[in-house]
Amino acid sequence: MIRCQHNAWIHAAATFLVLGAALLLRVSAGDWCWIILAISIVWTAEALNTAFEFLADAASPEFHPLVQVAKDVAAGAVLITAIAAATIGLIIFWPYLMSLIT
Repeated sequence: MIRCQHNAWIHAAATFLVLGAALLLRVSAGDWCWIILAISIVWTAEALNTAFEFLADAASPEFHPLVQVAKDVAAGAVLITAIAAATIGLIIFWPYLMSLIT
């Protein structure tokens, strides 16, 4: 997936950034659980989307409008999980960052 999907590179960079920030800020064990859950959901969605795209391409090598719609929906699911993960990240990291500033 990392080899062939550009968006997986973005997810990998975000994963390392979030894990590094969590280590530096010494987040609580409960917050770690939410961070790991959010990261795993995004990676799962990306993996399923990648598998679906490969399967769709194998089943219909030529362009088909319904296949394109299905691919767009699957990609949208990844976007939804990424937005949810970013929201979880903001909720978790905000108090830690505010305590650094004040």
